[in-house]
Amino acid sequence: MSKLVEEFNDYRSKMNEKLLADNNKIVKRIFNLDTNAYAEGALDVKTKELLGLVASTVLRCDDCIKYHLETSYKEGITKEEMMEAMGIATLVGGTIVIPHLRRAYEFWEALEESGQ
Repeated sequence: MSKLVEEFNDYRSKMNEKLLADNNKIVKRIFNLDTNAYAEGALDVKTKELLGLVASTVLRCDDCIKYHLETSYKEGITKEEMMEAMGIATLVGGTIVIPHLRRAYEFWEALEESGQ
């Protein structure tokens, strides 16, 4: 696995465990809501992940972008589909999201290298 991907996943897992172990009802409910929001429904999981990716890019959340990139990659979204979605995100978000686009592209390459 790529070091970039591994470091992100390790940190995310470690901190999520700590947050959930703290037993805060609101935090647990938000995590649950997030999980359920991206489940198969009227929209398929791929579409929801691309929507999450675009929203995360426009909101400039690098951790969120990485999460949605990895899930999108695992769901079989192609690089072309990802880049088309990121094009929409850049159009909507403006030039201020270009640094996030660069990091997203780098993370996607790391996902491809890891062959997950």
